[in-house]
Amino acid sequence: MTLSLANSILSLNSVATGDKKADLILKDCNLLSVYTREIIPKIQVAIIHDRIAYVGPDASHAIGPKTAVIDVKGKYVSPGLADPHLHIDQFVLPSEFAKKALLCGVTSLFSDPIDIVSVGGYRGFQEFLKLGENLPIRVFQAVPGGLPVDAKFSSSNSLTLSQEKTAAKHPHVVGLGEVFSWTKVTLREPKTMKSLSSMLECDCIINGHTAGASDKKLNAYVSSGILSCHEPTDFDQVLERLRLGMWIMIREGSIRRDLKEIVPHVLSHGTHLDRLMFCSDGLDPLDMSKFGHIDHCIRESIKLGLAPIDAITMASKNNFDYYNMGKDLGGIAPGKLADILIFDDLKSFKPNKVFVGGRLVVSNGQIVSPIRKKIISPWIKKTVKLKKFSKDDFLIKSKKKDVIANTIYMQTEIITKIGSAGLSSRDGHVSASLDSDIWKVAAFDRVHGTNKHSIGFLENFGADIGAFASTWSFHENDMIVIGSSDSDMATASNHIIKNQGGLAVAKSGEILASLPLQFGGIVSTDSFEKVSSNFEKINNVIVDSGSKFLRPHLIPLFLPFLALPSVRILSGGIVDVKKRSYIPPIC
Repeated sequence: MTLSLANSILSLNSVATGDKKADLILKDCNLLSVYTREIIPKIQVAIIHDRIAYVGPDASHAIGPKTAVIDVKGKYVSPGLADPHLHIDQFVLPSEFAKKALLCGVTSLFSDPIDIVSVGGYRGFQEFLKLGENLPIRVFQAVPGGLPVDAKFSSSNSLTLSQEKTAAKHPHVVGLGEVFSWTKVTLREPKTMKSLSSMLECDCIINGHTAGASDKKLNAYVSSGILSCHEPTDFDQVLERLRLGMWIMIREGSIRRDLKEIVPHVLSHGTHLDRLMFCSDGLDPLDMSKFGHIDHCIRESIKLGLAPIDAITMASKNNFDYYNMGKDLGGIAPGKLADILIFDDLKSFKPNKVFVGGRLVVSNGQIVSPIRKKIISPWIKKTVKLKKFSKDDFLIKSKKKDVIANTIYMQTEIITKIGSAGLSSRDGHVSASLDSDIWKVAAFDRVHGTNKHSIGFLENFGADIGAFASTWSFHENDMIVIGSSDSDMATASNHIIKNQGGLAVAKSGEILASLPLQFGGIVSTDSFEKVSSNFEKINNVIVDSGSKFLRPHLIPLFLPFLALPSVRILSGGIVDVKKRSYIPPIC
């Protein structure tokens, strides 16, 4: 349990003067000072309980018979890293994510669990809070700030204003998550404005999402108390937001990677770095294993010309300054919590020891702190409320022999546009056409237990499979099924219903690959390694079968995502996002 600074000052003061002895001393450190932007040699750090009491040339006065002394032998020592914005309600449980993040030197996570709330509402938020507690990593949560995306079409769960206020009082809740539907702010939508006002009254941080906003609209957004954004994809967007007093989280994650477009221009412009951070916005298991986490941002930024001390400052101190936690975290100084990394060199930046609150949690590339498996409430593993499917559940009726269908044309895994295709019907039902790369796509409400669903057509997928089904979709969590065969669409759907969530690929009545996601239908209760293997197989099977996209798992993930143009599908129908109207599957 972390003691507040107020409750620690007597022991810290006493150790600093030698009147009390330290629990741990690190000696012969090359200290990276994020406060003075220098590397200070031959430094010793004295720690009592979970905080630092002394930083200086000689801590021998704090050594007692029970003091552990670690000779760092001239290695580099820095504060622990933070990811200021990510969604960890994806792929694996927080305890499994923590194992990989700690190996990367990340000791604090700022989570926006928007999808578990869209599935489970306030009850789901409380469940996820519990999963982030008592881990050897600090997990701070934000109250999701973007639900529903569009109340006209969305069926996602959300929090009431009263629930938001209650949640904000939790010691691990830092404020409001990304308010990504910025038009709700610029149009002063009543519930959104009340939510912002309530959070500001509680002195909470409000995270932003300003993709596409500029000038007057951006000013209106910022003046509403939202002071950060992780969406800039180029330096002009960064600069416009910095000039308005915003903080920028440069994103380098599995959905987008923006470092290379931003960091060189930051350096050439001479931009002050004190409001710049790195964030992932979410990482899939393969990317985390291949690249790392925030440590990857440091390495890549150094390659791009950023000074190592500046990269580390952006990865540590700046995050905690933004979240108003600077008195406790972000640097190695007296009074701070002892979240400390030890690493050999500035180029590889691979921590060989990681301390969280003065406790060794990583040593020589291994987790050395026990991570207990949490007990999960049974209800959160029963969120796929669908009956068993047959091929008849995917039929689209038409009395015409030949029809013109409106299609969702996939330009990328994420970006869509409206398309059209000529299709034939047989026995009064319109079929997909694998030869023409025209697929059926269906969305089913799987959370609320209704029979609400829609079926349409999707174009430009290009895989020689029967069906691809998923219960994981951003902020709506309908079950999305893409298929060239009605019977395989039923096979894939029934497989993930049996698993109570996940992704599945089917062909000729057989399951070719499967990734179970039992927790809320969006997170696996399996190990990181097993999830990573299953996830890789899902993508490989689809790509190897001829898919036009390298990351096909993103297609069902984004198909219901109402925050992006141009065409989306939800259980309520096919939506033209810009016109805010439904599109019929057949003209």
